[in-house]
Order: sequence, then C-alpha cells, then structure tokens
Amino acid sequence: MPETRRDVDSLLPLTPTVFHVLLAVAGEPRHGYAIMQEVNERSDGRVGIGPGTLYGAIRRMVEAGLLAEADPPSGDDDPRRRYYRLTDLGRAAMGAEVERLKKLVAHGEAAVRKA
Repeated sequence: MPETRRDVDSLLPLTPTVFHVLLAVAGEPRHGYAIMQEVNERSDGRVGIGPGTLYGAIRRMVEAGLLAEADPPSGDDDPRRRYYRLTDLGRAAMGAEVERLKKLVAHGEAAVRKA
C-alpha cells in the first residue's frame, strides 16, 4: 500500500471541523477569519466554528501535514494574518472523506427506501 494512502487512511474519518476547514481552503489560501466566514456561508449558517476551535484545529492540521502556511496575497498588509493552504496530503484526505461520505449516504438512502 503506498505511503500516502496509508497516511490518509489513518486520518479517517475526518471530524466535521477538519472537513469544513479543508473545504474552505481548497480553492485558495485563507486566513482564520476568512475560513470561519467560508464555513458559515457554505453551510448556510448552520455550522459555525469559533476562534478557539478553529485555531486549535488549524494547529493540529498543520502538525498532521494537512495544511501549510501560505504567503499572503499581494495587497494584504496585515501582519497579524496567517494564511493557510491545502497540502497534497490534505487534498488526498479530503477526497478520501468525500468518498467515505458518498458510501455512507448511499447506505442511508437504501435504508430510507426500505423503511
């Protein structure tokens, strides 16, 4: 089994917070507040991640190799902001979680049809 596959498998299932953060930075690097806004918007206001939860999750995700710090975009002159981007391992973990959730939804749909 390739090393990356084994690494990804050991991370699953992802917590909802981790999955939402990965989705939020998949398109472009974002700073913490922008991640919170993206999660809130993407979930139609149903999911809110507070600063303590977010920054703890980001720290663990960086340590696990799912995220890495990114250079701020040109024009952002606020030195307090830290931007984060998806790593290759983060993208692989996000994809594996999507596949896991698809299978779970398929089982759920089948169970609903039987009920």
